[in-house]
Amino acid sequence: MSDAASAAAPLAGITVVTLEQAVSAPMCTRTLADFGARVIKIENPRGGDFARHYDDVVNGLAAHFVWVNRGKESVTLDLKSPDGIAVLHRLLDRADALVSNLAPGSTARLGIAPDDIAVRHPELIAVEIDGYGPGGPMSQKRAYDLLIQAESGTCAVTGYPDAPAKPGPPVADVCSGLYAALSILALLCNKSRRSAAMPAVAVSLFDTATELMGYHLNYTRHSGIDQQPLGMSSPAVAPYGAYRTADDQIVVLGTQNDGEWQRLARDVLQREDLAQDDRFRTNAGRVAHRDLLDEAVGTWCARHDLASVQKVADAAQIGNARYNRPSEVLQHPQLAARDRWRQINTPAGPVAALLPPPVIAGFEPPMGAIPGLGQHTDAVLAELGISDEEICDLRQRGAIGPAYS
Repeated sequence: MSDAASAAAPLAGITVVTLEQAVSAPMCTRTLADFGARVIKIENPRGGDFARHYDDVVNGLAAHFVWVNRGKESVTLDLKSPDGIAVLHRLLDRADALVSNLAPGSTARLGIAPDDIAVRHPELIAVEIDGYGPGGPMSQKRAYDLLIQAESGTCAVTGYPDAPAKPGPPVADVCSGLYAALSILALLCNKSRRSAAMPAVAVSLFDTATELMGYHLNYTRHSGIDQQPLGMSSPAVAPYGAYRTADDQIVVLGTQNDGEWQRLARDVLQREDLAQDDRFRTNAGRVAHRDLLDEAVGTWCARHDLASVQKVADAAQIGNARYNRPSEVLQHPQLAARDRWRQINTPAGPVAALLPPPVIAGFEPPMGAIPGLGQHTDAVLAELGISDEEICDLRQRGAIGPAYS
């Protein structure tokens, strides 16, 4: 990124230090990096972020790691050593935020829990992402995305009644990371008006997942009914689902209100009888008779190819989509037409990556490189005034990892 572009970045001049693994905290800090923040990723010299080793499909790099770690600098520090912790505190002296998603109790053992930060680095925003949040009977349990989705009920409303499923993307991890990034942005807005230490931020995967379950929890609390999963449909509205077409494609059709249902029945299905049937007059009635409507829509779709179905649905202003596999999304014409792909650098050469979702007029996201393990250790330590001789000494004592090559 050029100096001019860097200066125009919304978070130019903001430095974030992160102790992170897997997806949740890395998604938080990658989001901040996409807005122009400097992100210094502290990694264990012995292997670093374990997501580096999930697979090797991206030219020898892991797909998860490449996804959520662009635009960061990697510094290896052994935080179990006094020298490593001392260097970390020197970094925190210059930082605006510290993000972590270590195991429960880890930051307290390292002396960098929120209470410690408030005393030693009162201007720092300390953000901890954990599994279940402090103070409950499950606070010390290990928490991965799948476990959280099962515990929060997300899996119970995904898939089918006899085959519950986890949503494909790690939604608890991703959304927790985004909530953490949003919290940092909110506190940065308020920073100049504060006279006391910055408040700490705690985001738990379980709290996030139960927030995402808001509709289902409200429905069950007030109806006493555990809604059953409906695959590619919705318990809230009908007709709404996936239907096979005459050319063996799958189209998704959906209605959200009574007017859309009338257009679907009359203009798409050509079924005046359905449009006038009192059983289907309201959404509640349509949901109660979902099977009848799915049969009618499915029969009509089976007589037409995908292109015809979508043409008629578009003309009637009925929402519709094509069911795509990941391999088809890679070639999606909407992404191509809007120039959504960029090349980013990695230790294994350039790879394609999608631009971040926010489009800010006049700002081109930096789309920085994927760091090699410890790639920036020497340069970052030199910024702290640590000499080459001292860096060599730290390396010999195991406080930092091997020199990057």
